[in-house]
Amino acid sequence: MKNIVVPIDFSEDSLKGIDLALLFSAKHKTNIQLVYVQKKSSDYNSPGHFEEEKEWANKQFENIISQYAPKLKNDSTLKYIIKSGKIYKEIVGQVESYQEAMVAASTHGASGFEEFFMGSNAFKILSATEKPVLTTRTGNIPKKISKIVMPIDVTIDTRQKVPFTAALSKLFDAEVHIITITSSRGKRITDRLSAYAKQSAGYFKARDVNYKIKTLYGENVIDLVAIYADSVDADMITIMKEQSKSLTFMGNLTHQLLNRATIPVVTLSNRETHIMTGFSTFGS
Repeated sequence: MKNIVVPIDFSEDSLKGIDLALLFSAKHKTNIQLVYVQKKSSDYNSPGHFEEEKEWANKQFENIISQYAPKLKNDSTLKYIIKSGKIYKEIVGQVESYQEAMVAASTHGASGFEEFFMGSNAFKILSATEKPVLTTRTGNIPKKISKIVMPIDVTIDTRQKVPFTAALSKLFDAEVHIITITSSRGKRITDRLSAYAKQSAGYFKARDVNYKIKTLYGENVIDLVAIYADSVDADMITIMKEQSKSLTFMGNLTHQLLNRATIPVVTLSNRETHIMTGFSTFGS
């Protein structure tokens, strides 16, 4: 969370990624890195157009810096870089250049950001980076993070979001809502969810994180999460991204939640959690 990479295409929606990053700047020193990606010069038919676009982008960034720099807190910095190539590859390359970093972005924008995240390339950036990805679909950025919803399901890696969520809670002094979600009331499943929730609660309690636990049943788990988050006026949701061996099912659920949520969502990979916390799992 010390370095935040924000993809920019100069649309109003893409600038919402900066607003997301400013939430962290308000709490600690943050390096915010804006990234604009041009197509490769060989893709242009008009000679000199590549250079003209780069000059235009520099001017756009200068205006953005002058607009947002006064909003920075805690000696945070706001810089930009112009790259060329494929959008997702260049963004991933930038975020991976930092030891500790995350991506913050709107899922809409003038040059295909909605397709970039939600369409055929929806999981390219999520699959290609092990860093956290913070997205907003609606562009509604909370003024502060007071409540974080953390869904727990029956998958083993579901608990691996706990340490990162705890870190977010401590940073923002936010209350965490642990919600167990299932479409089954079978004893084996409900017992496992109860155990996972208790383990998560124990982790939070040991670190003085305020939390609540709620059990939710329903056929549509995406609706359960989204409706609950809205009902408690939550400001953020933390989820685990799909694993490569189960892309179809988990990928669809992740995709649906990113499309459905009305508040920012942090998507984590299990390896990222392990690197940051030393936890690979809480238990079998």
